[in-house]
Amino acid sequence: MFCRSYFTVFVSCMLLMIIQPGGGSEIIGGKEVKPHSLPFMAHVKSKNSFCGGTLIDPQWVLTAAHCKDMSKVTLGAHSLKKKEFTSKQVQKVDKRFPHPDYYQTIKGNDLMLLKLKKPVKLTKTVKCLQLAKVVKDPPAGRKCLVAGWGKTENNKTSDVLLSVNVTVVSRQTCNSRDYYNHNPVITSDMICAGSNGEKKADTCPGDSGGPFVCDGVLVGVTSFGEGCGNIKKPGVYSFLSEKQLKWIKKTMQSSEML
Repeated sequence: MFCRSYFTVFVSCMLLMIIQPGGGSEIIGGKEVKPHSLPFMAHVKSKNSFCGGTLIDPQWVLTAAHCKDMSKVTLGAHSLKKKEFTSKQVQKVDKRFPHPDYYQTIKGNDLMLLKLKKPVKLTKTVKCLQLAKVVKDPPAGRKCLVAGWGKTENNKTSDVLLSVNVTVVSRQTCNSRDYYNHNPVITSDMICAGSNGEKKADTCPGDSGGPFVCDGVLVGVTSFGEGCGNIKKPGVYSFLSEKQLKWIKKTMQSSEML
């Protein structure tokens, strides 16, 4: 069992939905996205690691609580190596707000808000994915998008943003003996998603904190998993349930009053 954060510059692995069919090195079932087609995607970095994130407000990024000590956020990036002066915006993190009930990734509440020192400028390549008032629990079989930069099947990190479609697995199935067998327990605040039973599709170390998007709605955040591409061990995502949405909105509002 592991957190899907990017532990070193060489140990990461990210999953994503297929936006365009060609080009780019494949990850586990993924493809290179059309440049800047996911303008809410954030690259979140500390001195020794990186994670993904989602811009939900010009001054706020949502990521995973286990992504420790993140201090810099890059938005509007497609290639991490290229300068991309006209699209990229880099901001320092002002404050980190991990979920107050988070203490272990596999126990849930693996969410964290990052407040940027300054609001970003919204452009064609940098846009917010605003939170829905209510997020519906995605049913088994629903295809959703995950995205990020990370290690590919060739054990090389991706310079460009990749994505893949993952298929939601019911909690009952995910908790069954053939899957996680209640170790850990997949709760109502978690979502299992991975292979459709035929092709591998999964997240890996490095994808933590990235968006889990269903029908254009931010539904969850990449949290943890076991192995990469194992059909019986799908990725697990923090579900933006009603109580989690309340915490996010309350935290953002409270911070503005400080």
